[in-house]
Amino acid sequence: MIEQDLNKLEEKSIYLIREANAKFKKIGMLWSMGKDSTTMVSLVRKAFLGKVPFPVIHIDNGIDFPETYKFRDDLVKKWNMKLIVAKSRIQPEMTGFSCCGSNKTVALKKLMDEEGFDAIIVSIRRDEHGIRSKERYMSLRDKDFKWNYKDQKAELWNNYTTKTDRGEHIRIHPLLDWNEIDIWNYIMRYKVPLNPLYFSKEGQRFRSLGCTHCTNAIKSNAKTVEQIVDELRGTKEEERAGRQQDKEKAYIMEKLRALGYM
Repeated sequence: MIEQDLNKLEEKSIYLIREANAKFKKIGMLWSMGKDSTTMVSLVRKAFLGKVPFPVIHIDNGIDFPETYKFRDDLVKKWNMKLIVAKSRIQPEMTGFSCCGSNKTVALKKLMDEEGFDAIIVSIRRDEHGIRSKERYMSLRDKDFKWNYKDQKAELWNNYTTKTDRGEHIRIHPLLDWNEIDIWNYIMRYKVPLNPLYFSKEGQRFRSLGCTHCTNAIKSNAKTVEQIVDELRGTKEEERAGRQQDKEKAYIMEKLRALGYM
């Protein structure tokens, strides 16, 4: 697994976050309480001298792990963040996983309509899934939340899409260039707080976190960040092997992303 220069990654991410803050009127930030989105919140704090100027948004289907809810509430207090919880319904949808998928997109769309956000910061990475590799740092979604992945504008010389019409919004992706081991190296360097489910308990831990219905633990004895990094350097297993939805064919994820899925 390739390890990149953390200083360069951090510098670009902070630049994107500050650019977004300067160009958009009302920004929200999606926070799943996973390692990536918590790293993203940590980068926002660094960009704004220890403060989080944007509300953090939890799309909650009501069946996240108890540890996840506790971690959320504890860190909201510790970092003095404004939390917005958007309730997601559990009902049949295209992937067959009624707990997640397009249902969470519906909840986000409703929230954005109510709050008037014109931009959302999201913690996706290009290396997570083939369809996500087509993303841009600042990506337009139309008023119906749709993303035209076949017609993406080039982002040359820091020339990002920022203009929106009524009902449209921009997705901002500060972690697009990062990979899994970069995230863990950053967490290790700056001691970023973490959901305890990432650490081994009775020979199992979670490598990628979703809700209780669609996430499985992996076999692991890694009980510290350092041990997790060592483990990753020697593994050939895919990061999201424990996420059932990601085992679906690529075209399902492509459809979800086109409809506005995170």
